[in-house]
This record gives sequence, C-alpha cells and structure tokens, in this order.
Amino acid sequence: MSKNRLIADMFERIADVLEFKSELPFKVNAYRKAARVIGDLQEDIELVWREGRLDSIPGIGKGMREKIEEFLSTGRMSKYEEVMQGVPAGLLELLKIQNLGPKTLALAHRELGVNNLDDLKRVIEDGSLAQLPGMGAKKVENIRKGLELFQTAQERISLGVALPIVEEVISLMKQRAGNQLGRIHPAGSLRRMRETVGDIDILAETDQGAEVVRTFVSLPIVERVLAAGDTKGSVIVQGGVQVDLRAVPSDSYGSALQYFTGSKAHNVHLRDIAKRRGLKISEYGIFDVARDEKLGGRDEEEIYRVLGMEWIPPELREDRGEIEAALEKKLPRLVDLSDLKGDLHVHTRYSDGAATLEQMAEAAKKLGYVYLGVCDHSRTAKYARGLEIETLLKQLEEIEKLNRELNGFRLLSGTEVDILADGSLDFPDEVLEKLDVVVASIHSGFKQNVSERMIRAMENPHVDIIGHPTGRLISKREGYDVDVDKILDAAARTHTALEINAFYDRLDLSDLNARRAAEKGIMLAINTDSHHPEHLWMIRFGVGTARRAWLGPENVLNCLPLDQLLQWLKVHKQ
Repeated sequence: MSKNRLIADMFERIADVLEFKSELPFKVNAYRKAARVIGDLQEDIELVWREGRLDSIPGIGKGMREKIEEFLSTGRMSKYEEVMQGVPAGLLELLKIQNLGPKTLALAHRELGVNNLDDLKRVIEDGSLAQLPGMGAKKVENIRKGLELFQTAQERISLGVALPIVEEVISLMKQRAGNQLGRIHPAGSLRRMRETVGDIDILAETDQGAEVVRTFVSLPIVERVLAAGDTKGSVIVQGGVQVDLRAVPSDSYGSALQYFTGSKAHNVHLRDIAKRRGLKISEYGIFDVARDEKLGGRDEEEIYRVLGMEWIPPELREDRGEIEAALEKKLPRLVDLSDLKGDLHVHTRYSDGAATLEQMAEAAKKLGYVYLGVCDHSRTAKYARGLEIETLLKQLEEIEKLNRELNGFRLLSGTEVDILADGSLDFPDEVLEKLDVVVASIHSGFKQNVSERMIRAMENPHVDIIGHPTGRLISKREGYDVDVDKILDAAARTHTALEINAFYDRLDLSDLNARRAAEKGIMLAINTDSHHPEHLWMIRFGVGTARRAWLGPENVLNCLPLDQLLQWLKVHKQ
C-alpha cells in the first residue's frame, strides 16, 4: 500500500517542518495524527478515495481529506510544497534525534549552518554546539547519545515496517506463482519477532526456482531488481526496503527454514550437539556423518526430532535455555493471539483518539474480543486533550449506556492516568474507584525520580497496570531514567500488572524484562495503546514480544475471561 505510506510520510514531514518553524502545537499535532491514521490504515487509501469513502476514515477531517484528494488526483500536495520550500532535506532527519529539539536545531541551523547529519557531528566534535546560548557540555553529551541511538536505528528495520511488507510479498507470490509455489515463510529475525530486523528474507518451496524468482522480481511493488538467479532474487520494494527470496526444493525446505531463521547462537548450539552425536546440520538437511546418510530436512520438526528435542517455536531461538528445555521436553505452552480476550488500553475521541466509543467497540468485536478497556488520557495531558473529571464521568455514563446495547461484549471504563512529578495521580481516589481499569503512566519528567514516582503509583490501591513501564521509543529514545529491578520488585509486592505496549516502536516492556517480570509472578497486560481502530492489529507485535519472553496465557492478564478479569481487578491489591 505505497500510497498510504507516501501520504503518511508527507504529513509527518509537514509536521516536522512546522515544529521546526515553531508553529502552534495544535497544527503540528493535527498533521502527526493524520500521518498516524493513514500510516496504520489497512485498506489501500487510493481505493477508499475512488469509492468516495475518505470521509469514513475516523480522525481525517475536511482539510486533511482535501490534501489527500489533491495528491491522489494530481500527484502533488501544494501544502507540502509550500511548507518544504527553503528547508534542506537533511535537516528534517535530525528532528528524529533524541534530545535535539526543534528550537535547538533551529538555533544550530541559524548560527552554525547545521543542515545535515555531518554538520551536526562537526559542531558536536569541534565544541561549537556547546557554546550556543542555553546549551553546555551536558546537553551536548545527551544529544551525542541521541545521535548514536539514531544511527543504530537507521541500520535496522522496524518490525512494524518489515512485517506488513513481508505479508504483502507473500500474498502476491501466492496469487501469482500458482502451482510453482509450495510453502513460503519469512525467515531470520523477522520470523523470531525481534523488535528490529536487519534483513528481510523469504524462503519459497519450489522445484522451479528460476520461474519463482522471475515472478518475485516482477511483483508490482518492486522498484528495483538487484539480482535474479535460479535460486535467489533480491529487490528493493516501494519504501526503499530490500527483500531477498530464496527458492528451496521440498526435500530441504525445513532444514533451510531452520537454518535461515537462526539465531546464530541457537544454530551454533544445535550444531555442537549434533557434532557430539556424529551428525551434521546444514541448510540442506541433517546427516549421519559416518554413514553419509540424510536423516531429515523436509520439515523443520525433523531437525529437532533427530536431535531428541521438541520443535522449538521461532520466537524462542535465541540460545536462552530453549535448547535445554526442548531436550527435557519442558518447553512452555506460549501465549497465542487466539488466547487474548481483549485489549485493556485504547483511546477514543474523548482525548486524542480518532474514533468514537462505539467504533472502537465494533472494531474490537471484529477481532473476536469480548472486552475492551477505554483508557483516555487524564487532565494534565493537555497535549492529548486529557479529560477533566466531569468529562470522564460523562464518558462513564456513555459506556454504561453502550454496554446495555453491546450483546456479548463489554466496554471497560478506565483511564490512562498521569503519574505526576511527586508520584501522585492525576485523578483523586474517589474518581478512580468508579472505574473498571486504571492504567498509570509517566508522560513527562523522564529524568525526575521516575522509579520512586512509579513505585508510589503502584502502591495506590486503584492502580491496576503500569503503562509502557520504561518509556522507550525504539527508534528515538532510550526511555526513562528508571531502575527496572526496583520496578519489578514493587510490582510483585503490590500485585500490579505491567504492560507490554504492543505499538511497534515501543514494545515496552521488552522481551527480556517481561520474562523477568513473569519469573517474579507479575501479571503482564498486552495492550495496543490504540488511538484508532486500525491500530488494534498491532496486538500481534505484543504477542510476539510475550512469546519471546516465554509467557503463557496464565501470565497474561487479558487472556482471562471477562468474569475472571473483573474479579482480578477487584481483589488483586488485597
């Protein structure tokens, strides 16, 4: 869906430049919201436009709709051209660097001629950035750290970008390759559901490799062909991402899938075990060395079975104890998407969401959920149109009314209440006690006694879940200055659940921290933090993180049926 991504990127760029030019925040946020909505839209926006349904997209008003129509009908967006005039292209990329705000960048641009990444590196190294008004060595060091994080992020592809691309490629291959194609799967770190991906690799089962590769390099989303041989093709697809496809015969498809899924540490450990048993593993199969006999390779399960192991789910293949557990037949039953009964943290138009209560409920029902936790922002979050107490109570009344009409489905009343600078909450207890679910989160003061504030919030008897507990954005910032060990200990002591925020640039808690939490008996809630019905699908990324954390349904709060969930919410603090 290239037009979706193009329009979303244009709106995001407009927001960046407006912020750089110190425009009013509401204008900046309007474009960011539109970018988020279009970027997450699951339908092809060009098809929606041709069918006259642009006004049906929640969160897209008349002004944004006109800009979309102009671009789709003419290939240009006059507002974009107007805003971009005179702004060096390399300058905008710098706004993605943590600790380098638009005001600082504008000053560096004006006073030091900073126009791109190389310029920024220069003024950091020669000390001139530190000499600007309001700067200093500490601020520059923070910008340097942000720059390092930014450069690392540029080297890898976000899971949220890679997975839709792979699924589109696989869907197109199934449509176009016909009987030439058998099984087809992603491999590498994508199949292991790592939060970022180095390469996008796809394995296709076929005995007609050249024809399948030819189909692959001819797909409509391909912008440039890098290579096209008898067994491998490599292309750049729309959006500038490289995708490689390997054509593999049936008798070695399983072994190739195992080999190219990795991880390297997992595969090395397997090969060591095989070697001690007189066996050899490669992408072509598993072999008895002495007898020069192939023992398996058609299916992945054969590789593990010959080694005396259970088949190991791809998400666990990091050499973190999964091989030992598989040898003892003690691998856990991992949580699956179908185990989830609902999502406990979404937003609506009451705050900064794009849809009504009813629209969010209907979208959740289509996913097979039986409940949905409405947790709009609290009053201090002015940037997100946080709710005043009177508005929250009005929302509660509307939820109660809707619940009388929603057969077999329940909207849970809630809030994402801000944890304030002193650790108190943005709403008083007498308000919180009226709600079904309370998610407490930090949205400001990331370096101000975060651990102590979060612990105080967990000690409040009405707080059920801590939202995005480390505050990281994978591509942009490291997160809060937080002591994770203290947070985990406090969550275990106070019986407070921790969130795995499924938004692909958060995935917070991480897999490692989520596993540590479960080992302490802490319940995890896999939530999308959705601001639009189209965001709900991202729950898949949270489930992937939970599986990497060895979590089963018993570790996940929103795997509970409604009656058990309500009981947990009522008594877990006692």
